[in-house]
Amino acid sequence: MTPIVSIRNLEKTYTGEFQALKDVSLEIERGEIFALLGPNGAGKSTLINAVCGIVTPTSGSVAVAGKDIKADYRITRSLIGLVPQEMHIDMFETVWDVVSFSRGLFGLAPNPSYIEGVLRDLSLLDKRKSKLMELSGGMKRRVLIAKALAHEPQVLFLDEPTAGVDVELRRDMWEMVRRMRERGVTIILTTHYIEEAEEMADRIGVILKGELIVVEEKSALMAKLGRKRLTLQLQDRMEAIPPELSDWALRLDPDGRELDYEFNVHDERTGVPSLLRRMSELGIAFKDLNTTTSSLEDIFVSLVNTKS
Repeated sequence: MTPIVSIRNLEKTYTGEFQALKDVSLEIERGEIFALLGPNGAGKSTLINAVCGIVTPTSGSVAVAGKDIKADYRITRSLIGLVPQEMHIDMFETVWDVVSFSRGLFGLAPNPSYIEGVLRDLSLLDKRKSKLMELSGGMKRRVLIAKALAHEPQVLFLDEPTAGVDVELRRDMWEMVRRMRERGVTIILTTHYIEEAEEMADRIGVILKGELIVVEEKSALMAKLGRKRLTLQLQDRMEAIPPELSDWALRLDPDGRELDYEFNVHDERTGVPSLLRRMSELGIAFKDLNTTTSSLEDIFVSLVNTKS
């Protein structure tokens, strides 16, 4: 199957020789939710803007639904919806007029029932006659999404969609994204909220200094790079870790009441059974044990620190 978005060897160098994108290649499958993570200035917005035709790449190619974004820009642009970080819309216009006008920009015939459905999905229908200046920040963000959906795109780019939005609205928007995916819309989002990617994404890409350093299915990424931590609550206070346990790289908390052991998720030789057996031989008893798996945030920080 042809990927809905195909990026080949994309590069972008700005005046002053600043290279924002370095040989980026990526394929996005139809109907998936793809999260692009990276620190500020990593190249996330530049990559999105290049695919959307806002930024002209220095070299490389981009195709949307098999069509080149340069040679077939009218077709490809109509297939894409973009929700930018910044708002550049007339605050004196009503919600209905802003969304309807956006549909008309793509040469589509008016379709009030479709616009009504979009506003309803975004909990904006009761605000359709309100001017944008009267809306909260979260509602304005929803208007941007409605505007991007007005021309029925196949691909929706969300550039930091929940920045500045409270937790409740963020959860509502996650639900909305899932509903759009169920209707066949491909979602590509950038986010600073690691839990957002962990909650929604099928695949995750990490970009750093213009380079795409990893692209993996979320579950595979967490399995490959995730780690587990074993915490043992000791029966008796320990002054120091005995030398007989030095093979396990344990950490003792300042109170001497807990031992921590971090190990690889898929390493069969983690040594947990042998650790517990050795502790028993040494007469070190514990009241409880707990294991936790590293989160996507832990993995992201580890990747960035390794590549920096």
